[in-house]
Amino acid sequence: MLKTLSTAIFWIAACALPVSAAAQKHPKPRKTAAPATASAAAVGSSVLYATRPEALQFADDLAERRDLDREWVRQAIGQARFLPQVPKLMLPPAKGTAKNWRVYRSRFIDPVRIRAGTRFWQDNAEALARAEREFGVPAEIIVGIIGVETIYGQQMGNFRVMDALATLAFDFPAAHPRAAERQAFFQRELEQFLSLTHRTNVDPFEPRGSYAGAMGLGQFMPSSWVRYAIDFDGDGRVDLFNSPADAIGSVASYFVAHGWKPGMPTHYAVQFDPARLQLDELLAPDILPSFSPASMQAKGAVLDAAGAQHAGPLALVELQNGDDARSYVAGTENFYAITRYNWSSYYAMAVIELGREVAAARAAARP
Repeated sequence: MLKTLSTAIFWIAACALPVSAAAQKHPKPRKTAAPATASAAAVGSSVLYATRPEALQFADDLAERRDLDREWVRQAIGQARFLPQVPKLMLPPAKGTAKNWRVYRSRFIDPVRIRAGTRFWQDNAEALARAEREFGVPAEIIVGIIGVETIYGQQMGNFRVMDALATLAFDFPAAHPRAAERQAFFQRELEQFLSLTHRTNVDPFEPRGSYAGAMGLGQFMPSSWVRYAIDFDGDGRVDLFNSPADAIGSVASYFVAHGWKPGMPTHYAVQFDPARLQLDELLAPDILPSFSPASMQAKGAVLDAAGAQHAGPLALVELQNGDDARSYVAGTENFYAITRYNWSSYYAMAVIELGREVAAARAAARP
């Protein structure tokens, strides 16, 4: 999915994690005695991955692939701790749990986030305007992302990223319907994280993030940090924890790499003609834009005037509301681009609507 970006994105110096003075050298191994058992899940959070032969074999393979110091990688992985709560958080909701867009929306579009978003936009208006100018991603979309992800830096996560990634790399819950695929993903993320921290002289146990290992104001996974994060404030490094400008530019960079089209709306209103409606066919591609406006309308989806003139494919996006009637919009390629940040149409709509609400509150506050 990686597309060509400015070479600045791949400049190693610009991919540095924020480093404290105490972490300027490679971390020395912690002299912690390893528990006797080899089963992390059986013992709990006191277990170090030094007790797990498969984890140390992974460390050896990683060191060889990445040309990293073998002992440094073994000790980093060996000192990571199993977090028993993390695998539980990765399991999908129980079957039969009804999705509800209105409830989901209320979690993110609320006075706290709107006020925080207004302050964030005011404080970072120049960086947001420059990102919109250079990347074509509207300021309100960037504001929506950072607000949904972390309430503008208020909730960036308190898990040690090293522990979270190791737990999901070696103890991803087998009950998950895509357990093998997801575990492989987190093994790759652990590899990216260790490679990044090694070359930038950061203690891998210093960064804190989400239970899935996402970091900073925009909650970038390690692979996204390496591929898409940019130094937008011009200080020679990337700091997604403490530099709102870097976070703003990096979110915009991510969207451009995932197909954002400047000037295109995210979605249009849609209604149905019951006599012609072919709902199953319209929903079959899920949220992937697959229909021209004409073909969508031929299947009974009635677009508003702007949607009928849209140049490009559309998708019928369905949002459940519990037991109430479902909501629908016609999503564009930009709506789909937002779902590449988080693969959920509910998430994308929350981002869009939070950004709009913050923009409206900001406009209303002007003299």
